[in-house]
Amino acid sequence: MLSSDGSDVRVSAGLVIPAAELSWRFSRSSGPGGQGVNTADSRVELMWDAAASTVLSRVQRERLIERLGDRLVGGVLTIAASEHRAQLRNRDAARARLAALVAEAVAPPAPPRRATKPTRGSRERRLQAKQRRTDVKRMRQRPTD
Repeated sequence: MLSSDGSDVRVSAGLVIPAAELSWRFSRSSGPGGQGVNTADSRVELMWDAAASTVLSRVQRERLIERLGDRLVGGVLTIAASEHRAQLRNRDAARARLAALVAEAVAPPAPPRRATKPTRGSRERRLQAKQRRTDVKRMRQRPTD
């Protein structure tokens, strides 16, 4: 069963996925739920066509496709949530997971690490610690005559 929900997904301050781009599918969930697990469609699948999305810039789309390429099927990102007994809580969980996944994928790469050398003090402290360890082990040995 496909349906739509009226809630947009806020990824970051400048990026909001409109509800019109999301599609939902509901099915029966395994796991907790008692007698209702056999009748209620509490499992949620949230699908978003990232490749055809209008809210992403060209750079964001390229980054997202590069980083989430193995999770995309035909450009569509699917997230399943079935950890809660209630469908509404699973919808919220799927929205939150989508927002976190997209935010991480479209974030700019971290600046490259600048190589540094250990300071003279840190080298001396390391060597002193090694010498203390050597002295401790030497004291544990049997005395030689």
